[in-house]
Amino acid sequence: MVELLRAKGLGDIPHGFAGRKGGVSTGLYAGLNVGLGSSDDRDAILRNRELARDAVLPGMKLVTVRQVHSPDAVTVTHVFEDEARPAADALVTNRPGLLLGILTADCVPVLFADANRGIVGAAHAGWKGAIGGVTDSTLAAMESLGARRSDISCAIGPCIGRQSYEVTEDFAQRFAESDAENERFFSEGRPGHLQFDIAGYVAARLAAAGIGHVEMLDQDTYSQPDRFFSYRRSCHLNEPGYGRQISMIGLPQ
Repeated sequence: MVELLRAKGLGDIPHGFAGRKGGVSTGLYAGLNVGLGSSDDRDAILRNRELARDAVLPGMKLVTVRQVHSPDAVTVTHVFEDEARPAADALVTNRPGLLLGILTADCVPVLFADANRGIVGAAHAGWKGAIGGVTDSTLAAMESLGARRSDISCAIGPCIGRQSYEVTEDFAQRFAESDAENERFFSEGRPGHLQFDIAGYVAARLAAAGIGHVEMLDQDTYSQPDRFFSYRRSCHLNEPGYGRQISMIGLPQ
């Protein structure tokens, strides 16, 4: 069975944050690996994507993009072929029958919904996309479809937690230069290093953008190897590859 985490704030909008449980991949990618860019068996990846989709909107069309750590959002009106996926890190739609998917392996997945107007979105916020404004781009794209920012609810899914996300002081300086208040998302670590609360940073960006309801699932991908894939954990273990999990939201037909 696919393990699917849901956010109360997104109500009845079909959605879910999937982990690694319930898939058909084996070995290094054991579980529900959906990463087309991984070295996993392609048939297993495609089957995992079907299983993930059917856990949220059975039989509907799953749409993903070629994620490049950008601030860019695209408006989805039809299904992209895997080879023709646009380079972007967020998707929005008002079309029933389309299931938007964002892949992560420590980065922050954010799901968006204006339930009153039937408009949804999904964003992949790594640190580059987060500071670059990928969530702001997602909100703007939703507004272009008629969403009202005051009616949009957001949920932040499993991602690397502060206790697991060690960064250098030089890294933290980027955020301090962007906004001095960002220092609150960094706490002391070992000498010369800090611990970064990237989920808290993304939540604060959403709140500053006028989102009244932001729900955080508070699940650390790094520290739960049986439940989630983690890029950083794989690097620390000197593994030759890593899987990706998927977060999804869509509108039923």
